[in-house]
Amino acid sequence: MARTPKSDAPAKEKRPNLFKQIPTVYKAVKTIDPKIGWWIAGVFLVVLAVFIGIGFLVDHPVYFGFIGLPLALLGAMITLSRRGERAAFGAMAGQAGQTAGALSMLRRGWYYDKEPVAADAARPQEVANAAMIFRALGRCGVVLIGEGPLPRAKKLMDKEVKKVSRVAPGVPVHSLYVGDGEEQTEVRKLPRVMAKLKPVLTKEEMAAVNKRLKSIPGIRQQLPPGIDPMKARMDRRALRGR
Repeated sequence: MARTPKSDAPAKEKRPNLFKQIPTVYKAVKTIDPKIGWWIAGVFLVVLAVFIGIGFLVDHPVYFGFIGLPLALLGAMITLSRRGERAAFGAMAGQAGQTAGALSMLRRGWYYDKEPVAADAARPQEVANAAMIFRALGRCGVVLIGEGPLPRAKKLMDKEVKKVSRVAPGVPVHSLYVGDGEEQTEVRKLPRVMAKLKPVLTKEEMAAVNKRLKSIPGIRQQLPPGIDPMKARMDRRALRGR
């Protein structure tokens, strides 16, 4: 299976100039959240008005206006990021491959595959309703995420847990399911749920486990020709202006 740089190692990339990224980020977010401009303007004006109002109360409106200006800009940037993430999650929810989009929102320090490691689709037209398993590796151990019909996802999950346990004995394996049911986690909450898992591995141990996980056959060896398992991806750096 072809892997992305983030699958092979936690990337340490040089961040581009934030201010040069703002127009690109804004255009990308506006395509999925047409009201983003009003939200940004509203937050900016409200924060600035609060500081100017305080300035009038203490007879220094210009001084407090200058203090409030960078904070108003910060509030606008946070609004752009949060609204963008929320809109992107809303757009991908329920789509095949939504888990991959959520994994792209993880902070640095994770290994993960952008393609599922297992799926039960027999024909290309069945991908939209297929059960899939995605895999990530963090300091908490291996996290397997199932999506699709829960009973079928659980069957796939049991197989993948056994595979991981064989190649990485003793490493914790966590099983999660994406969806809206009682035993499932909403896709927008998945990165936060994974981030709360207790760390038990060092970075060196993670690298060693990642090498072992690569020995497990990938999805391209399991799916029939013509299937593209990826239908939802999210660029976390773009949404946050990185």
